[in-house]
Amino acid sequence: MKICFLVPSAYDMRGDVRAVINLAAELALRHEVEILSVRRTREKPFFPVPDRVGLRWLIDHRPGKRSLLPRGGVRAEVEVWRALRALRCDALVTTRPALAVQAARHAPKGMVRVAREWTRPAVPNPIRRHYPRLSAVVASTERTREEWRRALDEAVPVHHIPDALPVDPLPRSRLDNRIVSAGGRWVPVKGFDRLIRAFAIVADKRPDWRLRLYGGGSEEKRLRGLVAELGLHNHVFFMGTTPDLPGEFAKASIVAIPSLAETPGMTVIEALGCGVPVLGFEGRRGPEDFITSGRDGVLVPEGEGEIEAYAAAMLALIDDERRRRALAAGALETAAGYAASAVAARWERVLDDLCP
Repeated sequence: MKICFLVPSAYDMRGDVRAVINLAAELALRHEVEILSVRRTREKPFFPVPDRVGLRWLIDHRPGKRSLLPRGGVRAEVEVWRALRALRCDALVTTRPALAVQAARHAPKGMVRVAREWTRPAVPNPIRRHYPRLSAVVASTERTREEWRRALDEAVPVHHIPDALPVDPLPRSRLDNRIVSAGGRWVPVKGFDRLIRAFAIVADKRPDWRLRLYGGGSEEKRLRGLVAELGLHNHVFFMGTTPDLPGEFAKASIVAIPSLAETPGMTVIEALGCGVPVLGFEGRRGPEDFITSGRDGVLVPEGEGEIEAYAAAMLALIDDERRRRALAAGALETAAGYAASAVAARWERVLDDLCP
């Protein structure tokens, strides 16, 4: 089977990009797989793409590159339209609603067209009008599947398949380092300010523990200012970006997920795969779609007193190594459901049923 993944940019540091590359790498062991990136934003993809997975791009957005045509959305739509009209594959998987609408309208008839969805449906007219032409929608969580099923009024089949961990085994944490790690884009929705404020309480009581923050983004200046304001320069460290976040998580004894919304949730999944307990907030779009509090992590209620509650939960994990190890064992059990081979097998069953 020839499978094509259509993504906005395969070159960016995003969890959905990581998820697509992981899945494509596993499927490419048995199929011809290509990632078609609408934009190329850097010389090499932030996350390495295996040689067995094809990769091409439509618009060059690397710094310093000039074009006779404007860089706006109109040009992108035209380039996607041209690529779809010329595309030859058995199954096309899109990774944004806008791309799914384009695929529904312009991909060749007879091609299996699947929309991969990570977020809740905002169902404007183009989606209502064009999604029924798709072969299926595949949601990353059971909650999201139900939301899309209701929104589309069962006009198209909606399946649930989780994201995949990397093909190669992840490193395992020994849980003996006095390190709490967190990773992701430094943007408001990720809630890193909540984590820093909570860790100020932790550092006051357990000054030998450290918080490592991996990533980058628009909030960096504000977060650094908060660290300085709270006097945490010897306790909180900005580690920058890394394509190997699991390797860094494996050095930690706790992974903190302070997000207001966690989609697609690759950070949570990778922490579980490294056998590290996850500490997060309860919330409709938070880590609770991926972990069970008390089994493989701990969830703290949001709302009044949430910073103090989060700090107390972190201190409880810091002071109870036996509990950390029990949660780590549960994390590895949960992570088995995200193994690349298991996830790819579910995709293959769906695509086999859809392909003529």
